[in-house]
This record gives sequence, structure tokens and C-alpha cells, in this order.
Amino acid sequence: MRLAELSERSGVSTATIKYYLRAGLLAAGRQVNTTTAEYDEEHLRRLRLVRAMIQVGGLPVAKVREVMGHVDDESLGRTMRMGAALWALPHVPEPDEDDEYVRAAHREVGELLDKLGWGNAQALVTISPAHRSLVVAVAAFRRLGYDWTSERMLPYAELMHRAAVLDLDFVETQPSEAEKAEVAVIGAVLAEPMLQALRRLAQEEESARRYGFE
Repeated sequence: MRLAELSERSGVSTATIKYYLRAGLLAAGRQVNTTTAEYDEEHLRRLRLVRAMIQVGGLPVAKVREVMGHVDDESLGRTMRMGAALWALPHVPEPDEDDEYVRAAHREVGELLDKLGWGNAQALVTISPAHRSLVVAVAAFRRLGYDWTSERMLPYAELMHRAAVLDLDFVETQPSEAEKAEVAVIGAVLAEPMLQALRRLAQEEESARRYGFE
């Protein structure tokens, strides 16, 4: 397809597509002549993904380029490829390790991972943004006077493990390694807000069931 058709099918303006091409977010089309290039279904799929990351996920172009660079890195195995792409997404800043609440949160998170038997997660403690985000959240709870212990977190973590199994089952349905990594990124950018919305709807339903509408 030509640029105009790619624009029409994707809903993205030709000017924006040209910008994405210059920024390296989209591979160049097959050159037909000096002024015309042909694009295929792969371009359309990638364009829709990039657009979703920018519009729905709110990621800046530079961050999308970094994430997609990991998605396209064929030198990495599946776990590292997905991990590198996900770790490139925005995360919370490093916590203050001298803060007493952060130290306590580290202890609780460590105990939680031990109880779960998540040895691989333990091995990634020093570099995993997800681990850092969990520590920061637990520290914030404790600072507000809520004692979020490993026991309290355990049933939540077990629910998330079930969700992770479903996530990776879906990842494995994708035909290529790049598409598997893409789906992992889509899950972080798009599915996490969806899961958050489902959780809030469930809370509303349960609150009405328990307490009525008074």
C-alpha cells in the first residue's frame, strides 16, 4: 500500500507517519522510485502499536523508540527481550534507601518473595523496576500508618501470578518473537489500566453488595 492508504487504514495523518519514519519508530517502506514507497501489513500493525503507546499510554516518542528497540533486538532471548522492553517503560524513581519506611518495605517484600518461592524475582531485586515500584508503594502505605505486611500482600501476589499465567499464555499465541515482546508491552501499556478499571468496578459491586446504596 502507498502512504495515503496506510494513513487511511491507520487513522494516522501522513505528516505524523513521516515523522514516525524519521524518528525511527517505523521501518522504511520498500522504495518503488525516488518519491514513492510501498508499505505492508507489518507497517500497519506497528503503526497502530506505536500510536497506542503514545496516545493511550502517554509515552513520549523517545521512550517509545527505546522500548521498540528492545522489542526488535533479536540478540536477546525471550525473557530478556520482554524484560528489557518492559523495563524501558516509565517507572517510579529510586527510593531513599536511608528512609526507615523504605528499609521496612524491603524486608516485607523480601519475606513476600520468599513465601511465594519466587527465586527468579529475588535474583532481580537489585535491577527490577517492578521490585522498586513495589517497595516504594509499601513504604508509602507504612508511612501513612497502614501496616502492609508480607502476609497481607500474599493473596494479592497469588492473584497476580494467576494473571501472569494468563498473560504469558496469550503471549505464546503470537507468531514471532518480536510480536511476543510487543504483546508484553501492550499488556503493560493497555491491559494494566484495564485491570485497574476492573478492580475498581469489582470494588464498587462488592461495596454495594455489602453496604447497599445508603
